[in-house]
Amino acid sequence: MSTGAVERSWCVVVPHHASGARLARHRLADELAEVVPAALLADLVAVLAELVGNAVRHADPLPGGVVRVAWRLRTTSEGRQVLLRVTDGGAADGPRMRTADPDAVDGRGLHIVSGLASRWGVDRDGLGQSVWAEFDPAPERSGLVAAG
Repeated sequence: MSTGAVERSWCVVVPHHASGARLARHRLADELAEVVPAALLADLVAVLAELVGNAVRHADPLPGGVVRVAWRLRTTSEGRQVLLRVTDGGAADGPRMRTADPDAVDGRGLHIVSGLASRWGVDRDGLGQSVWAEFDPAPERSGLVAAG
């Protein structure tokens, strides 16, 4: 029995505009619909929408007015692990969880990311920042479909 992991990766560039989140969500859903369970896909789409939306609202674009969106699917004997990564030009204030008043219309996005993902974080370099979210295999997601 092989214990090696199989990886598949995708990288897309979307406009640093509200339409970029929609494009990223659709591309992710199209690529992973047949290889991850529907519940996991819904979580991935929600988190990706938050991360791209935050990049558009709070950060500068990469050169060319874009945001880079990448995801990696890793299949191991324990199941599927997915890593989402959104890279932008950075902002003066990095991403952080905020306390939102119950009547506030925003400020809960990273709480959503934290609640759905196994872990999340921020990587910075001289060119910008990447916000990432990782999803570990979970017992309730055991109905995984084999990658084609």
